[in-house]
Order: sequence, then structure tokens, then C-alpha cells
Amino acid sequence: MGCCRTMAASSLPEPGGDEFQALCRVISGEQIKSFLHRLEEVLFKPIRFEDSEVLPGASLGVAIWPDHASDKEALINNADLAMYRAKADPGRHPCFYEPSMDEKVRTRRKLAVDLRQAVKAGQLAVCYQVQRVIATGEIRGYEALVRWNHPTRGTIMPDDFIPLAEESDLILQIGEWVLRTVCSEAVLWRQPYKVAVNLSGMQFVHTDIAHVVSTVLKETGLPPERLELELTESTIIADQVRALQVLRQIKDMGVSLALDDFGTGYSSLDTLRRFPFDRIKIDRSFFGASRASHQTQAVVHAVLALGKAFEIPVMAEGIETKDQLTMLNAAGCDEAQGFLLGRPAPLADIVKNGQITMNCAH
Repeated sequence: MGCCRTMAASSLPEPGGDEFQALCRVISGEQIKSFLHRLEEVLFKPIRFEDSEVLPGASLGVAIWPDHASDKEALINNADLAMYRAKADPGRHPCFYEPSMDEKVRTRRKLAVDLRQAVKAGQLAVCYQVQRVIATGEIRGYEALVRWNHPTRGTIMPDDFIPLAEESDLILQIGEWVLRTVCSEAVLWRQPYKVAVNLSGMQFVHTDIAHVVSTVLKETGLPPERLELELTESTIIADQVRALQVLRQIKDMGVSLALDDFGTGYSSLDTLRRFPFDRIKIDRSFFGASRASHQTQAVVHAVLALGKAFEIPVMAEGIETKDQLTMLNAAGCDEAQGFLLGRPAPLADIVKNGQITMNCAH
């Protein structure tokens, strides 16, 4: 007996929301393959809607009895674990249950519980990474990056806990805490550097983010022109009409907007044309190689051409070598950040090395 659990890319009116179960009695591996193939044909078949074509999809997780479970509940649960692994790793479709998934899920659930306590216990901290003008090396500003100082696991990076926070309302609390903390600290800097704060999709969708930003600026006293909000294209793509309205409200305050991770995901020209972005950030994934490749140079030149066409400055992320910086400078890229230029550091360390001077009182 095989149980296949799926999470569809578009919701249907089912008790499990966008999750479905399919049971099939099989006696061979070929029958399992045939069953999964039939499911994929149905789930991935293009759908015509008026003048458009919708391309649906699903994440498939598979568990087999008695190989993977001894009873019905365990069979369904293990298929569910496999489905979430498939969702997290698009390269594994369909994904079959493995015993190691249980331990990973337990660890993840424990971390989620710890994270809720971390917000209350003050275990989150903000670090700042310098952003520089490539041609001169002068400091252009800093990007704020949150860290979790876990009492037993040590420092946990945002890639490991922000996805957990986004599965609940915690991301809203964390996001507002980071914004308020950064503005409260930056307003005390003697140098009027701009400071960039990342916005998550959940913040953008589930809060009146324009009101939150306005309130924080008023309460902290940070001049709006010193704040830059970074967001990815996936954040605004779901409801573009509302997104445009919200971004215009934020822009009207004097706050600037950066399109983060450009070159991945959608990266459509229409986004640059329609939305009021002040900066394009080339995703760090294009600079993963130790030496700048021809493909990297082609991407950089293409993005720079777009920036010039739309009169939007371009910043490169993840710069780690002098070769990369030289290539960017030769290409005419405006700004950059990365380990070569400065690693993320607590504010106290940046003050200690003299990059920032604090005013005694606000």
C-alpha cells in the first residue's frame, strides 16, 4: 500500500486546504512509478483561463506500507514529512520518506519553540554590514542583518530561522523589532549614513507596513531619507495593485526602496517600470565563484544596462574577492557590499573601529 501526499500550487476547496492524500494498492516498484506518473500528469497539466494559461504544480511526498510505517496514522504522517521535504527541495520530486526526516522535523519543531522564547528573552541581535561606493571606497551606508544568539546552539543565521518565523506571526514581531531597533540606533550616529532593513513577504502582506514604518520613524526620530527598505520581487508579485499603493505611501514619506536579489526569481522589466525603486541589488549567487566568470560579467552588464535605462543605481552583493570588485568597477557598477569590503558586525565593534561615531544623546 502506498500513500502519496501532495501540496498543490493553487488551492482547491478541500478540508486540508491545499493538501491532498492519494492511496494506491501496489505490489511492485513499477506500479508505484506508474501511479506517480499519472498523478503528475493531472497535477501539472496546463489550465486555460480566459486568454491566459496557468501552469499548476505540486510537491509530492510518498510513504509505503509496511516499509515506512506500521499503521495508518504513521503512513499518512510519513508521507506528510516527505511532502514537506519535496516542498523545501524542488529537485526531489517526488520525494520518498526516509527515517532521518523524523529527526529533522523534531529538531525543526524544537527550534520553532525556542524561537518564540528568543523573541521574549532578547536573544535576537542586529549586526551591520557596510555598503561602499566602488569607485571611491567611501561608505555609502549599512545593511541591518538580524542574528539569533541561541543559548546552546550559539549564533544562528537568518537563513536558518527566518523561514521558521514566516510560518507563524513571529515574523511580524521580529520584523518590527528589527526596524525599531535599527532606527533607534541609527538616529544616534553622528555620520548620517543610510541604513537598509529587509522586509519579508509576510510583513508586506499581513500588516499595514506603511503605518508601521511611519510610526517607527516618528517614535525614533530617524529622518526618513536615512532609511532604505529592501524587498524581493516575490514580495510584491501576488497583489501588484496593492503593492504599488503601499510602496508609493512609503516613498511619499521620504523612505527609499531597494529591489533585492535581482537576477533570481521573476526579475521582470515590468517591475522596474511600474514600481518606484531607488536601487537594484544584484543577487550574491552570481558572485559565488572565486574568479569572475564570463556569465557573471554578462549578467552584471545586463543589469547595469537596465539600471542606466531606468536611472536606478545598482549595488552588487556578496563581493568576496578583488577580482570581482575590479570587474564591477570596470563595468561601471555603482556600489557593493560583501566580506571583502566588510563583514557583518555588532554596532559596538563598528564604533570601536571608528567607522561610526555615536552622539551622546538624541
